[in-house]
Amino acid sequence: MLACEVASENPAALIARLAHPATRIVSLTVTEKGYCHTPQTGDLDERHPDIINDLQNPDTPRSAIGFLVAALAQRRKAGVAPFSVLSCDNLSANGHTVGRIVTQFGSLRSSDLGTWIESEVAFPSTMVDRIVPETTDIDRSEVSSALGMLDAWPVVTEPFTQWIVENRFPAGRPDFEAAGVQMVSDVTPFEHMKLRLLNASHSTLAYLGYLAGHETIASAMTDVRFVALARQIMEDAAPTLTMPDRTNVAAYGASLLQRFSNPALHHRTWQIAMDGSQKLPQRLLATMADRFRLDLPIDTHALAVAGWMRYVTARDEQGRAIDVRDPLAGELFGIAERAGPVAERLAPALLDVQSIFGALGSDPRMRAAVTEALTKLYALGARQTVQTFRPG
Repeated sequence: MLACEVASENPAALIARLAHPATRIVSLTVTEKGYCHTPQTGDLDERHPDIINDLQNPDTPRSAIGFLVAALAQRRKAGVAPFSVLSCDNLSANGHTVGRIVTQFGSLRSSDLGTWIESEVAFPSTMVDRIVPETTDIDRSEVSSALGMLDAWPVVTEPFTQWIVENRFPAGRPDFEAAGVQMVSDVTPFEHMKLRLLNASHSTLAYLGYLAGHETIASAMTDVRFVALARQIMEDAAPTLTMPDRTNVAAYGASLLQRFSNPALHHRTWQIAMDGSQKLPQRLLATMADRFRLDLPIDTHALAVAGWMRYVTARDEQGRAIDVRDPLAGELFGIAERAGPVAERLAPALLDVQSIFGALGSDPRMRAAVTEALTKLYALGARQTVQTFRPG
């Protein structure tokens, strides 16, 4: 039974498709902001406009969460076993996080529905590792020419691919292993390794690379000091990981540096810089909190956070506008405007944004390290700051 339903055009048809007994797994790839949650806590954002709409109009939802719960409610009413929800987004503990969000939303509709979701619906966690740049007009032209037909949205990506999935599918599943999927009992260690090595270094290169004039990650990787910075982010994250035996974290990090350097992979720093308020908690802040607990310095990660702060002021080092794409862009820009280009005011003001930094933002060690890094960025610029950076 193959079909394509567009949520905004016919929400009832999509809900019916999800509620059909033949639907056993519903997968999600909607980016971090598509879950309508608070990244720092992992809880549902009850003030999100889509959540408010979906509670008031449960049969015509707008959010992915609203559609999932609408379909699950129909299945429960009909006595149909629930589907499994398979998140493929870069969320920390994505299965657990989505399970909590969906359960919380279900409970707002009905306490009985929330209890049923919590006890009956499986939310296996996953870890997907593949660098996929945004599709460009050049990609469309080249692929369409090679095919001899129009492909309006080709996906151009790197050769490497890895998909790790927790083996929890009560309603059954396909033979994922036949497609190269690694099925595990707990995906958490692998997810942490990816978020804290690949995604953290990617974001670091994105903010500081953009400010230094690098359009792509591959361009930034032509500068040995940016390579050294990415490597240091990974090395600083390594002590915070607890990996299964025979996992070679150093080799994984070395492979990432090679992948980032691929000149055919035109992954724009601007694209990776999107939605930083949603990404920082998992990619950078969790490592910083763990390094504090281990009594280790956070200089390298503080520079990455400072790069994000400089970026969200929406003006680059030449005074040109930056097209900041972020759910909190307006709030962050307002903070930057009030603080002005003064690190001693801007850093504490942004660290006070609870939805991003939580309690970590008020830690004196955090405030001192980030303020110092941001001061250097304003004084020297991103390129020279990276060139002269030496971790403490």
